[in-house]
Amino acid sequence: MTDAVSANKLELVRIAEAVAREKDIDKQVVLRAMEEAIQRAARSRYGAELDIRAHIDPKTGETTLWRVRTVVDEVEDHHREISLEEARQIKPDAEIGDELKDPLPPIEFGRVAAQSAKQVIVQRVREAERERQYNEYKDRVGEIASGVVKRVEFGNVIVDLNRAEAVIPRRETLPREHFQPGDRVRAYIYDVRREQKGPQIFLSRTRPEFMARLFAQEVPEIYDGTVEIVAVARDPGSRAKIAVRSLDPSIDPVGACVGMRGSRVQAVVNELQGEKIDIIQWTPDVASFVVNALAPAEVSKIVLDEDAKRIEVVVPEDQQSLAIGRRGQNVRLASQLAGWDIDIMTEEEEAEKRQKEFLENTELFMKALDVDEMLAQLLASEGFTSVEELAYVDVAEIAGIEGLNEEIAEEIQSRAREYLEREAAALEEERQQLGVEDAVLEVAHMTPEIAVKLGREGIRTVEDLAYCATDELVGWRERKDGESVFHEGILSPKDLSPQEAEEMIMDARVKAGLIEPEAEEADEQEEAVSDEGGEADK
Repeated sequence: MTDAVSANKLELVRIAEAVAREKDIDKQVVLRAMEEAIQRAARSRYGAELDIRAHIDPKTGETTLWRVRTVVDEVEDHHREISLEEARQIKPDAEIGDELKDPLPPIEFGRVAAQSAKQVIVQRVREAERERQYNEYKDRVGEIASGVVKRVEFGNVIVDLNRAEAVIPRRETLPREHFQPGDRVRAYIYDVRREQKGPQIFLSRTRPEFMARLFAQEVPEIYDGTVEIVAVARDPGSRAKIAVRSLDPSIDPVGACVGMRGSRVQAVVNELQGEKIDIIQWTPDVASFVVNALAPAEVSKIVLDEDAKRIEVVVPEDQQSLAIGRRGQNVRLASQLAGWDIDIMTEEEEAEKRQKEFLENTELFMKALDVDEMLAQLLASEGFTSVEELAYVDVAEIAGIEGLNEEIAEEIQSRAREYLEREAAALEEERQQLGVEDAVLEVAHMTPEIAVKLGREGIRTVEDLAYCATDELVGWRERKDGESVFHEGILSPKDLSPQEAEEMIMDARVKAGLIEPEAEEADEQEEAVSDEGGEADK
């Protein structure tokens, strides 16, 4: 009889070991789940209000069951607490906070108790398995995972990764790509989340990082860090551009990625269902890089606007469609790769634009400086674009223009400054009429002209400005059918760059008390206050 009981006890341990091996979790987790199941069954037998605990010896399988009561000064719960006086009758050296354990006889599991115990064990084992999966995959974000397709639900592909299950959302699969159960698939792990039904592992085959990882697997020079992928831009399933550079002057980064007879790049193309890939050598010179990125189109001229991070690319008439690409694909990918907005225009369009700007500047100078058309055209042709430039540039620059002398240059500067003063006075008067408060002028990058433009749109206080969005102020650009379309904001790009607009709004939010200043700013303010206090003490 004793041998039979011992065998049964050891069977408990063997079951725990078998479940732990099957689910790839710690045996102690399974044993703790069994202990919890026994505790629950014991409470249903002896009373749910009691604090009953169980322990299973991991070597022998021996189960111990006891009731626990805490020693307290004043008993409030007779089921779980015991007074110090009563406790010392049982254990003479008992102190407040000690736990007294009263052994309980083992229990027999009835049908209901056994079913309940099974549910507890299954639940705890499932939770432990989920935790193991989450801990294993949360650190693998950014890697490529390989698995077998289990099923496809509403376009979402469920993948068995052997030790876990993952999903490729429909939007993360390549166009015209179809999977069947049993297909092997590789994808990029882009997110791992804890959710109610367990950890969710999300995969992608469309993200630029997936292509970068595939090249790292195929190109040893990328894997060992000799060649670096700087940027990737993709139109998934159709075309992609990848910019690479070499940290070793003796290695050609483009050649390394292409491989012998194109073997390396072809392996990536095959994995991505025939997606065409342009490999471009990265260069720190933005203009040169954009020219390379727009290949095979030939570029005549490039004009950079660093403040707006916008590039005007001028191409011959017969190269325009090639530069833009089908449905704007070529210029869109080049723009993503460079991180700049790219506008494609023909040489004729560029000439028309320059002529228009020249005429506008000529008219401005005639009106502001009260000069004849010939002199205004002379100033515009020398590259002056605003009255401010003429007012504050070194007078020698104006005097150096052919046909002008220092006396004429000083007169031009004098008229320019008078014009600016009249404009400033008119702006100040309009600002006050519009009700734009003085505090608005203290916001970063604010000018009287900007304050008036904001006032005309009903933005009259710092708080009004604080609730604005960057796009609302300076507009935004989007690409439609290969063309870059600009949606105007309250201000023009000449007034403010997107970065300056963002800084202006953030400063307004700080001044309006909507957000706390940055830590460095706060420290500077504290130092300034401290210095002022020190000066006062002196």
